[in-house]
Amino acid sequence: MRVTPKKVTKTICFAIIAVFFFLLAGGGIGLAALDVTDTNIEIAIEDELMQDQAVPSYLVNISCTNGVVTLTGSVGNLLAKERALAIAETVKGVRSVINRIEVNPLTEKTDPDIKTDVIQSLAVDPVTELFEIDVSVDNKMVTLKGEVNSYIEKQAAGKVAKSVSGVKKVKNLILFDHKTSRPDADFANDIAKALAWDTLVDDELIQVSVKNRKVALTGTVGSAVEKNRAITHAWLPGIKEVDASLLKVDRWARDKDLRAEKYLLKPDDKIKNAVDSAILYDPRVLSTKIDTQVDNGVVTLTGWVNYLSAKHAAAEDAGNTVGVIRVKNQIKVSPPAQDISNIELEQKIEDKFRKDVYVENFEITVTALAGIVNLSGTVDTYYEKARAEDLAAEVLGVYSVNNNLIVNKSWDPFVYKPYVDDSYVYNYDWYTYQPNVTSRKNDREITENIESELFWSPFVDSDQITVMVDNGRATLTGQVDSWSEYDAATQNALEGGAVVVDNELTISSVQ
Repeated sequence: MRVTPKKVTKTICFAIIAVFFFLLAGGGIGLAALDVTDTNIEIAIEDELMQDQAVPSYLVNISCTNGVVTLTGSVGNLLAKERALAIAETVKGVRSVINRIEVNPLTEKTDPDIKTDVIQSLAVDPVTELFEIDVSVDNKMVTLKGEVNSYIEKQAAGKVAKSVSGVKKVKNLILFDHKTSRPDADFANDIAKALAWDTLVDDELIQVSVKNRKVALTGTVGSAVEKNRAITHAWLPGIKEVDASLLKVDRWARDKDLRAEKYLLKPDDKIKNAVDSAILYDPRVLSTKIDTQVDNGVVTLTGWVNYLSAKHAAAEDAGNTVGVIRVKNQIKVSPPAQDISNIELEQKIEDKFRKDVYVENFEITVTALAGIVNLSGTVDTYYEKARAEDLAAEVLGVYSVNNNLIVNKSWDPFVYKPYVDDSYVYNYDWYTYQPNVTSRKNDREITENIESELFWSPFVDSDQITVMVDNGRATLTGQVDSWSEYDAATQNALEGGAVVVDNELTISSVQ
C-alpha cells in the first residue's frame, strides 16, 4: 500500500506521541538501550551467544573497548571458538574481534588417533578428497602441509581438521598457487561484481584494486562481518594476497541511501549471470553441469552434481544473490558409478558422526536404501539435528536424507544466521515445521527482545520495521530493501522469542 505525504506526517506525529507515553510507562526497548556504547555492545553479544545452540555462552567472556571486542574463556572445540567470533562480528558497532578463547576438547584422544581421524576426514570430504595433504599431530595440535589451488581450498582443509573431535589447535601451513594468465583487471572486475551481487555486503563504498594478483580492498563497510565476507570474495583462484587493512568498519556505512541502487529490480539475464558466477567460484559445488533459469527473480536450478551437499550449496549461492526472490532446486544428485552396499553407506555416515565434534556422543541410527538415508535417534538441539543431516549429505552415494531425529531441547528455536551458518536452513525439509515452541515470555518481553534483535543486526534497518506481538505471535510491518533482509527480520523475530512470525514487510524494490 502506498502512503501519501499527509498520511505520513500524521502517522509520524501519532507515532511520536505514542512512543513518548509508551516509554514513560516503561515499555519498549528504551532509547538508552539503543545507544551503541561498549557496554551495550557487550550485552548484545552476550544475548546473541546465549541464543545460539552451538556455542556454550556461559563459558565465554566478552569485553569491548571503542568497538574492539575481546573474547576470552573456553569452549569444547575449534568450530565453537570460530563461531563465537563470527557471531560477535555480526553485532552493530563492532569494528573488530580479538579471539582469545581457549579450546579444551571434550573428547580425550591420543595424537595418533587424531591424526588418523583427520586424514580420513580429509579423504572423504567432497572439497578436500583429492588434496594431497600431509598431517602431523603434536599434543592435540594438528599441522597441515601440502599445496592446493586457492586460499579458499586451504581454508576448507583447515575447517575439516577443526571439525574432528579431540583437536585443540590447527596450524595450517598449506600453500596455494593457481597458475593463471588472467590479467589483473579481470580479477578486479570479478571481485567487484561478486561484492555487488552479494545480498550480505553493502559494496557502495568498497574499492577494489589488483596488482600482480595481489588485491587491495579500501573504503568503508558497515560491520566487521561484512568486511570478512568482502575479503572472502577477493580470494579468487589465482589471487596471491588480499590486503584489507584500509577497509574501515563504521556503522554509518549501513545507511540505506548508500545502497539504494543495489536493490533496484534487476534483469533476469543479469541475475542469471550473477548466480552462475557464484556457483562457479564455490568449491563446495564442484560442478559445471548446473543450468540456471530465471523468471521474474525466481531461480530454477537444474543439472547434476556428485554430492547432495553440492546441491544444497548451489541453492545457498543462488539465495544470497541480489534480485533473487525464490530458489527452486531441481538439481539431481548423480554420483559416479560405484558399487557400494547399503551397509557400507551406513558405515561411512556413522564414521563421520563418530569423528565430529558436535554429534559424536549421540546415538544416531542410520539406515540406507538405494541412496536414501534415514536418520533416527535423539539429539539435544536443532543445530545438532541439522549438522547430522549436513554430514550425511557429504557422503558420496547419498541422494537424499530423511531426518527423523528428535530434539530434546525443542523449546529453543533454530535460528538461521546468514553471516555465520554454512548450511542453508531452507534446504531442510523439516525446518518449516519448527519451531514448535511455547513462549515462556509475555508479549511485552517478546516485543522488546525482537526490537533489540532488529536494532543490533548488521543486516536489518530496525527503524523501518514495526513489531507487534499478540499471545506470542509476532507481526512485522514496514519496509525492507531485499528478500534477504525480509528473511533476516523473520529470524530476528524468532530469536527474540516469537512462537510464530507473520512477516508482512514489503520489499521496496518490488513495489
